[in-house]
Amino acid sequence: MQKMIVEGGHVLNGKVRISGAKNSAVALLPAAILADSEVTIEGLPQISDVYTLSDLLEEIGGNVSWDGQTIHINPENMISMPLPNGKVKKLRASYYFMGAMLGKFKKAVIGLPGGCFLGPRPIDQHIKGFEALGAEVTNEQGAIYLRANELRGARIYLDVVSVGATINIMLAAVKAKGKTIIENAAKEPEIIDVATLLTNMGAKIKGVGTDVIRIEGVPSLHGCRHTIIPDRIEAGTYAIAAAAAGNEVIIDNVIPQHLESLLAKLREMGITVEDSDDQLYIARAKNPLKSVDIKTLVYPGFPTDLQQPFTSLLTKAHHTGVVTDTIYSARLKHIDELRRMNALIKVEGGSAIVSGPVNLEGARVKASDLRAGAALVIAGLMANGITEITGLEHIDRGYENMTEKLNSLGANIWREDMSEEEELQFQNS
Repeated sequence: MQKMIVEGGHVLNGKVRISGAKNSAVALLPAAILADSEVTIEGLPQISDVYTLSDLLEEIGGNVSWDGQTIHINPENMISMPLPNGKVKKLRASYYFMGAMLGKFKKAVIGLPGGCFLGPRPIDQHIKGFEALGAEVTNEQGAIYLRANELRGARIYLDVVSVGATINIMLAAVKAKGKTIIENAAKEPEIIDVATLLTNMGAKIKGVGTDVIRIEGVPSLHGCRHTIIPDRIEAGTYAIAAAAAGNEVIIDNVIPQHLESLLAKLREMGITVEDSDDQLYIARAKNPLKSVDIKTLVYPGFPTDLQQPFTSLLTKAHHTGVVTDTIYSARLKHIDELRRMNALIKVEGGSAIVSGPVNLEGARVKASDLRAGAALVIAGLMANGITEITGLEHIDRGYENMTEKLNSLGANIWREDMSEEEELQFQNS
């Protein structure tokens, strides 16, 4: 096992290029199951979640090959093999195999998904959609069994806005007989990306990006070539890092419209933010940063995935800011780690109250999940001295070459193997 060492006090300057969207990739790969011929997806991020999904595609008979950041998936020999555990439990997005395999084979056996623990994240809306389409869904010995003689279109109202349920129902419905209407659908850019792939494969989908999606089922789907969108969460993370420890940073390969809620908050704090078609320019604030309040909401609101990195930035701002996560109320495990670094933060209910500015101090901290890891890296960039971060398997799930990218901007970050004693302490913590 490794730990990340961050030496604080280095000013970030230069340009960083954003990778393909992790939250698109984890749905695009399972979606390829639905085709009858080869699907090529370009620009995939080189992260552990993508490699895990690639392995799962091979487990069910897919012919998978890589050419740099491009994957070729030939699903012709795929079978509806049960995926009860193992790699399925490494990431939550493995649940997209449910919708894809149900749509392709009319049956599936998928282990309950894993990934970051962010409190209860039920899949009841997914199951509600599958059952409305005609599937029988049972939980047997820790795995979800889905069976259907045939799938028929239906009108499905989601009780809560859910990205996962919206995509999963789309995957199951594109080959169902008749018309499916998903009401109260999520609007995230990643959903549009998946729908674009499916449409290129021959699916008939309308209304994506609105709260009502209409799908006319088709009997078959063919292969295609698709280029993934840039990762708005990675772009937002580097924008926050630039605001926290940068002078002038250009963020390349980004769609600024996907980050309007974050950019508005950065400007509100006094940070210079300029955007063009595919770039962001973030410059050091001329005056002391002003604290702001944020509340996470479904898209286009402030993303829950940027709440934790933004909390680190708020430790540098004057006065008090309140961070409220309405999506995952348990997503506050990074607070205790930031306190180890001298942050003044108290938790009240589902909110964190951040007082500043404070001088963060390097410390030994642990990433409890993917975005908490990013928050601790940003805190380390701002801190005095050395910060040691464990739990890197979380960071590697969603950030491609984070160490190399930050070092290219002038940071001083490296990885070291943990000693046996450190590994034992990590496992027991």
